[in-house]
Amino acid sequence: MTYAIVEAGGKQLRVEPGRFYDIDRLALEVDDEVTLERVLFVDNDGEALVGQPVVDGATVTGSVVSHLRGRKIIVYKMQPKKKTRKKQGHRQELTRVMINSIQVNGKAIAGEVAAQADPAAVEAE
Repeated sequence: MTYAIVEAGGKQLRVEPGRFYDIDRLALEVDDEVTLERVLFVDNDGEALVGQPVVDGATVTGSVVSHLRGRKIIVYKMQPKKKTRKKQGHRQELTRVMINSIQVNGKAIAGEVAAQADPAAVEAE
């Protein structure tokens, strides 16, 4: 199983090709391509590439599926014995990204592009 750990929106995510993930809002339109270049770690069927802090030449490409809002969280502040209460709600703006491929040094090691280049590898799975 091939996966990568990327940094997006100040958070680290473990991503795999063919799955979608919610990250902080990106200024892109639906169906646009997105390239995540802050790849911290790549595991290609047991062969690990560790970045210091990022893996040189590694990128993760995906496409924007939709824009949405996260679950509502409640922020409640109160000062006891002062009759002071403040209640606020917050919903984070998110972008849903479908991961298409993981590339190292320009060569796709996982995803749609790798499957088209080497059909025998897909049949072996």
